Amino acid sequence: MIANFLIGLREGLEATIMVSILVAFLVKTGRRDRLGAVRWGVALAVVLPVSVAVALAVAAKALTFEAQELLGGTLSIVAVAFVTWMVFWMRRAGRSLATDLTDRMRTAVGVSGFAVALTAFLAVGREGLETVFFVWAAGQATGQTWQPLVGALLGLAVAVALGWALYRQALKIDLRRFFAWTGAALVVVAGGVLAYGVHDLQEAGVLPGLHALAFDVSTQVPPSSWYGALLKGVLNFSPATTWAQAVAWTAYVVPVLALYLRPRRRPAAPAATRPLRSVSA
Repeated sequence: MIANFLIGLREGLEATIMVSILVAFLVKTGRRDRLGAVRWGVALAVVLPVSVAVALAVAAKALTFEAQELLGGTLSIVAVAFVTWMVFWMRRAGRSLATDLTDRMRTAVGVSGFAVALTAFLAVGREGLETVFFVWAAGQATGQTWQPLVGALLGLAVAVALGWALYRQALKIDLRRFFAWTGAALVVVAGGVLAYGVHDLQEAGVLPGLHALAFDVSTQVPPSSWYGALLKGVLNFSPATTWAQAVAWTAYVVPVLALYLRPRRRPAAPAATRPLRSVSA
């Protein structure tokens, strides 16, 4: 539930900030007549992930056990890919996000209301799809049905409240630091989702080694204990971990976290121009 709260908070805050930037641009440029198009774009962007979530739930119930595990494993990998791309994109583009969005909106306003709605839809819809895939995969990993959804909804609710407060300038947050720390945490959480996705593929018969355990600490960390449930819910930790899961987790988390936490390279200062020396004959 905590991990899903985190993904809902981060994705929701990203989407809310994007909408705030678009709305602020339209208000400052005197194009309030386009605000309705933004509302339509956001509404459709909300409908899209909800529809995908319903389709996934219906499809999962109609599949055999092996097919369910195959679907769960595949979507876990897709979710990890989405989250990885998202945290690195935000790390790179966070500083220029407002400029990029306003440039797109400036172009869209000059075209049509549909272009404005499409800009808002694309800005928010991507965050919604990332949230759905990640929450669905995390729910499959923890074996829970409603707690991951509740956690994500709470995160989204808090994100909307924070976004509104930021827009009204009633609250100030160091967004760069917030996204940096939550991004690092999501890399670790995504490693757990990836490991469980590998386990799903093993149960589906796609990958071998289902019974080849790297370690089994079920006695020390009983799954029914509060700390076992906490580790499962936050990190998708499995007391009985196969070698394939352990290798996948390590091969993902270690290099990705190292790349994410590496210091940013500052642009090199232009070299001072040296005066040309006269060459005597």
